[in-house]
Amino acid sequence: MPKRTRKVSASRVVAADRQTIFDLVADPAMHAVIDGSGMVQDVQPNGPERLYLGAKFGMSMKLGLSYKILNTVVEFEEGRRIAWRHFHGHRWRYELEDTTTEDGRPATLVTEAFDWSQALTKIGFDLTGYPRRNLQAIRKTLVRLDDHLTSGT
Repeated sequence: MPKRTRKVSASRVVAADRQTIFDLVADPAMHAVIDGSGMVQDVQPNGPERLYLGAKFGMSMKLGLSYKILNTVVEFEEGRRIAWRHFHGHRWRYELEDTTTEDGRPATLVTEAFDWSQALTKIGFDLTGYPRRNLQAIRKTLVRLDDHLTSGT
């Protein structure tokens, strides 16, 4: 029996350089600005202004009720890849690759992923359909990220 893939992801070409995009994603205060799920409300005080491997940062969230979550950066390659997880073990990951737009201008291929392969209760994610909703939110996040960087909104 093949092993189940427990990851959803989407990609988008953004007409901005890789480091600019990475700097945006590595700033926890910007997560609420680009979040497409509507869940990320604000960054918690006293955390790092810029993420790094091992950094811990808190976010104010809302899914019906408001709650707070503490995340830890578990993957970090400057300008290329960053991922964080919280106590439950699932990860949010951004990977950035140089590319060009359709008309040949320099750009970045941005891939965002939700990976629950290391979550404490994988079956819970499997049964709830939460990953499908996350995929929709990822697509919206990529649009918001693109809009923020290319139109200043």
